[in-house]
Amino acid sequence: MSLLFAPWARLALLVLLLAAAGTGVLVYEPQRLLSEGWQPSLPAGPAVLLFAVGYGLCTAAFVPRPLLNLAAGAVFGSQLGLVAAVGGTVLGAAAAFGLGRVLGQRALRPYLRGRWLTAVDGQLSRHGFRSMLAVRIFPGVPFAAANYGAAVSKMKWLPFLLATAIGTVPNTAAYVLAGSSASSPTSPLFLASFGFIAVSGLVAAVVGWRKRHRLAAVATPAGTPVVGSAVSGP
Repeated sequence: MSLLFAPWARLALLVLLLAAAGTGVLVYEPQRLLSEGWQPSLPAGPAVLLFAVGYGLCTAAFVPRPLLNLAAGAVFGSQLGLVAAVGGTVLGAAAAFGLGRVLGQRALRPYLRGRWLTAVDGQLSRHGFRSMLAVRIFPGVPFAAANYGAAVSKMKWLPFLLATAIGTVPNTAAYVLAGSSASSPTSPLFLASFGFIAVSGLVAAVVGWRKRHRLAAVATPAGTPVVGSAVSGP
């Protein structure tokens, strides 16, 4: 029995689960069921709850969130769609974080020896809420990668979930609004939501480009010069 609880055995189980989930998504495309196979006869409350659960399972299985957010808007409209999408986002993040924490943390932490990995781990461990909030607000880091990276770090559950719930609202709302108004692609609502998505992506790219020097400086041992770079911006 002790073999089953060994860190490497847990990690192998996590890899198998993620591989099975990814394969299931490719074969069955469950994201389509959230929009095309939905039962409109369900009352609003249970429908939103079931959609959020399905959304969470899909994100844990690597289905891209933008597709799910668009589906939420198309199925429920802007208000209930946002509730379903944010709820599903938190559920999916919690599922991935729990799996990574239980099955992968003990096996992977001994390998966090690279300078970049150590710097990211230290940032998430010491400044979990604000670091995860920034990751969620500015698109660029894949949702699943942020979940499992936080799980391997020493970040606590509450800061992780709060940062996820708060930080994902702006971009989630933009996609939900785009989905709810997709039938009128020339409407001001659709154009405004699409513009917000484009601008937020551009801002994330600029911020990431500027902050690369700071992370490089943190990842560089004291006394070692960073060639050709300087820490830029606050």
